[in-house]
Amino acid sequence: MDVMVECLRQAAGLVYFRPYWDRLPLQEGIRFVAGEVGDAVVTVLGCQGTNPEQAAEYAEWRIYREQFGDSYPDMDALRQFAREAGHFD
Repeated sequence: MDVMVECLRQAAGLVYFRPYWDRLPLQEGIRFVAGEVGDAVVTVLGCQGTNPEQAAEYAEWRIYREQFGDSYPDMDALRQFAREAGHFD
């Protein structure tokens, strides 16, 4: 199960970004789930007691993400990265 740190809805499905997507090859860091948004099960991340590994991964990502401040890519830039990964029309 992947942790989503960003997601973009598009006509054919959902594009999402995994933690540290900017350090991974595009196809690994940016993923696509085909179908209607209601066709997939998305679990909201629980607390340390419910989802300890995913919660820790997300907490580490947030610390990493905060280092970017205002220089973190905005939604237009994220769409462009998704296009480069072949996941956004």
